[in-house]
Order: sequence, then C-alpha cells, then structure tokens
Amino acid sequence: MATFQDIEGGGITTPLGFQAGAAACGIKKVGAEKLDLTVLYTPHETTAAATFTSNRVKAAPVHVCEEHMQGNDIRAVIVNSGNANACTGEQGLADAREMAALTATKFGLKPEQVFVCSTGVIGTPMPMDRLRAGFETAAKLGEDPLPPTLAIMTSDTVPKYRAMDVALGNGQSVKIGAMTKGAGMICPNMATMLCFITTDAAITPDCLRGLTKRAVKYTFNRITVEGDMSTNDTVLVLANGLAGNTVIESDSPEAKAFYEALHDMMLSLAKAMIRDAEKATRFIELTVHGAASEEDAHTVAKAVANSVLVKCMWNAGQPYWGRVMHAIGYAGVDVEESKISIDFNDVPATRQGIAAGTSVAMMREATDADEHRLTIDLGLGEASATVYTTDLNENFVEFNLLD
Repeated sequence: MATFQDIEGGGITTPLGFQAGAAACGIKKVGAEKLDLTVLYTPHETTAAATFTSNRVKAAPVHVCEEHMQGNDIRAVIVNSGNANACTGEQGLADAREMAALTATKFGLKPEQVFVCSTGVIGTPMPMDRLRAGFETAAKLGEDPLPPTLAIMTSDTVPKYRAMDVALGNGQSVKIGAMTKGAGMICPNMATMLCFITTDAAITPDCLRGLTKRAVKYTFNRITVEGDMSTNDTVLVLANGLAGNTVIESDSPEAKAFYEALHDMMLSLAKAMIRDAEKATRFIELTVHGAASEEDAHTVAKAVANSVLVKCMWNAGQPYWGRVMHAIGYAGVDVEESKISIDFNDVPATRQGIAAGTSVAMMREATDADEHRLTIDLGLGEASATVYTTDLNENFVEFNLLD
C-alpha cells in the first residue's frame, strides 16, 4: 500500500521544476480584475498523459491538444477562463493555435509542446486582443499555486488544489501537485472540468498513460451533477523526472504505489467538484453492489444519480425509495425486482424488492444528512461501482441562467 502525505499549501507548482503565473485579462468580464489566464511551465523534458471529453462536439483547444498529444514532450500549458472557445469555427482553431504559439515563443518551445485549454461561455469568439495584452503578466512565473488555480475557475466558489509527497516503497519519493476546476455541467465521461497534475517522478510514457486512464475512469468519470457533458473537458498529467527516482515502469511495485497516490489525488478533487456543485445542498455517495458486471453496476448507478425525481428526493431529505427503484428499472440493465435491496446510510429501505419495514422516521433521519450514502444491491453477481452526485433544488435554475 502506498504511503503519501499532503503538503500543506501545496499545489500545481510543488513538484520540482514547475512554475506558473496568472493574470486578469478581462476575458471573464471587461474591466473585471478576476484572474482569467494562467501559464504553467517546466523547462525539462516531460512524459505526458491526457484524457479529453467524449462529447462529439469538442472545443477548439481540445482539437489542438489532441494533435499535440501525438508527441510526448509537453512543457507548457496556457489556460483561460471566461470563454470556452467552443463552436467558434476556423477562427477558434486559429485562436487556440495562436495561444500555443505565444507560449512557445516566450519559452523557446515548439507550438506542439504547448497545451491549450479554455473554459467558460460557448459560442463567443475569443477576445484575443485582451489575451495578448495580459499574456506577459501571466507568463511571469512563480511558485505560488493559488493564483493559477484561481485563474482557471468559472462557476467554482472555492479553489481546488492539492499536493502530496509519495513514498514509492523502494526508499525513494516523488511529489504530485494538482489544480482543477468544475462545478457545473458535470457528468461521467468527464465534465465541464479541467484538471492539471504535475509530478517530478521519472516514469515511462506507457506506464503514466495507463495509470492516468485508469485513475480517471474511477474518479472524474464517476461524478455527475445534472447529466450534462461539456465540450472542453481535459485532464493532463506531466512528469519531468526531476525527483531522480528509478524510472517507474508498468506492473512494478512502484507503479502500484504511484497509482494509489494518483487515484487518491484525483478522487479528492472529483469529490471537491461535487461538494461545490451548482448550489447543491447534499453530497451523495451512491454504490451499486451485486451486479453481473462492473459496467452494469455503473449504468444503474448513473441512472439513479441522474434521475431528477431522485435528486428532488435528496434535496427534501425524503426516504422515497420508490423513486430509486424506478430508476433502477429503466437503466437498461437486466435486473430482477425480487432480488433488489436498497439502504439509506446503512438503514434498510427495501429487501428483495419490497419495503423492509423500517420506520419512515428512521429512514428520514438517514436521508436528512448533508452527506450520506445510498447503497443498492442487485443480488445478481459480485461486481460493483460507485458514483458521486448531488441533489437538485430551485437555486439550480437561477445558477444556470446566462447573464
């Protein structure tokens, strides 16, 4: 089992060799002083891994990043908030490429060594004049992880960042740092989220990409707020090897230790998104046991988590398990009603498809907590899956109205 320890106040710039800067360019709102542009840089060769939205409508920077991931040595990232640069046609692609070129020129890189990410309003041309004017300030690099984290936020109410020291189990240690944003348009298979992770670990490309893909599957792809999927989702992991550890290779004990830390990092940030989601008042951990396959368990969990009626039930703290049962039934997975059991915070609601006989008062107490668990047992096999989600309330509508 991996041993890792949080580094107080640490974040994206904590691993050796990474620096970042931020600026207020007026991208979020003309004349505003909110940070909305950040640049992350390491002068050292990297191993990179990335995952992107599975939405078939992709923002211009996602297309550019997918092109740049054909190589491996990503050394800089430029990120703006306030404008998604999505559904902006050929001009949007040109603007994303210009952002990469600006950064590359500043640090003596090739454009394909730069990642470009955007988040914000869809369909509005990128205000490149303002971005160009603020770029030099954003490119003044430092060690403070907070400004770059603030600069990538849109509807987030709190910055989300973390760093840890990871013991690899062979007498060597490495650091991992991260920052992420996301509070709305959150659904499994990525979300309206950006996540950037740095590490000074030395690790092979195949190993890092395999571990990243697996960790994303069980963290960022297991959260949902309202079931909507964004056009801009990106997770990027950069490793520059400055820790001087023995190179981590696939299927090694060190790879296992690194994965456990990476998974913990991603899961904590994914949960932070759900806790910060769209005026939500409840945090729900929803686990489906007893499925014939992990895919079936995940499908049922998503159906229940995204049910508007179930979300309203959570908001009111109601133990109305019938709404859970109907979502299980329409999930598209073969189930047997007479084998289904449902628990609210370990309090039995149903057994073998019918009421468990628990008093309404006991069940209401179990569902009235700000954070609680819903557990479903399908009684069909050994597979399970967990997703994390929220309630739905009247403030959700106001939150999602455009200014």
